[in-house]
Amino acid sequence: MLKFNTLFYIYRIKYIFIISSIYIFSALLNATSNLERLNVPSGFEINIFADGLESPRQITETDGGFIIVGSKMGDKIIGLFDSDDDGFAEKRIVIADNLKNPTGVSFFKGDLYFAEIDTIWIIKNIDDWLSSNSNVLPSKSIFMNDLPSETWHGFKYIDFGPDGNLYIPVGVPCNICIEPQMKDSRFAAIHKYQNGKLVTVADGVRNSVGFDWHPVTKKMYFSDNGRDWLGDDSPSCELNVINKEGSFFGYPYKHATNVIDPKFGYLIPDIDRDFVDPIAELGPHVAPLGITFYDNIKFPSKYQNSIFIALHGSWNRTKKSGYKVIFIKLDENGNYISQEDFVTGWLSDESAWGRPVSPFVMSNGSLLISDDKFNVIYKVTYKG
Repeated sequence: MLKFNTLFYIYRIKYIFIISSIYIFSALLNATSNLERLNVPSGFEINIFADGLESPRQITETDGGFIIVGSKMGDKIIGLFDSDDDGFAEKRIVIADNLKNPTGVSFFKGDLYFAEIDTIWIIKNIDDWLSSNSNVLPSKSIFMNDLPSETWHGFKYIDFGPDGNLYIPVGVPCNICIEPQMKDSRFAAIHKYQNGKLVTVADGVRNSVGFDWHPVTKKMYFSDNGRDWLGDDSPSCELNVINKEGSFFGYPYKHATNVIDPKFGYLIPDIDRDFVDPIAELGPHVAPLGITFYDNIKFPSKYQNSIFIALHGSWNRTKKSGYKVIFIKLDENGNYISQEDFVTGWLSDESAWGRPVSPFVMSNGSLLISDDKFNVIYKVTYKG
């Protein structure tokens, strides 16, 4: 009986090993097959930087070269490191856990900041802990928690501006409404956290999940998701720029450049504010999320001081739109010139196998892109 049990145990281990190997091999084949569907401009190359992640969202990088990523559906903040410089982050570390929708991450002056829906945390001197190989999670403390807890349009994208303040968007908790922001001015706006309180820098913003600052002019540019249920082709999602702090960008009265809202548009004559139009329309229901300026020199000069935007993709359009990363060309003063596709291929025959979320420029000039459907981070390099 003992011999039988021993043989059974050995065969069971072999079976588990074989099944696990087949699963891993199949996953690698699937990843490789899907990666081959992606198209990038001539001279560029795209590969997988990290796989097996849980709905990865915003990305940041520490001074020590660790890539930090948030999660939409997971409960952890993860650190990634390419220790052998082969383009794949084989080292991954759990930095914080037991969180709720910790989508936003930002590194500033040695410290890591990460955001749940209503709370932003800080870990001091994160590189010291990442390099220590400690088995104990680092100590985190609340940086601020004066944020609404609504989950509808509540996922956070955070970053520090040139002024040293943390910027935080708060989407409106509906498709189209006016009551929430009338009762609570934190909704439908982008704020900076200055001297212990929120200061509104952009108002009338339905749902921004991405922003960045021009490397030269230092002006803030942000994406905004257009409202739903006005048909397949209206309104367009937006790219905006803040020329004056506290400007009003139209929601819920007007959308895109000239779409008057059928429910609230009649109130426009009574609104004593200047309406600011977007500098670019990005397409209806494309869901623009993360944006980043290319502020490095590794890509050709045409890309420098201009913008990459991830179009997460439509969910309520007869024919799907988005599901790609686009490039927005600006002139030397930051004015809009044109837009073009940069990475495509996640959408094929009305079926999307991936959804790009947040582009991020690494210190070495490569471009990372998170994908919260395929659960990977891609790395785009220039080889031309």
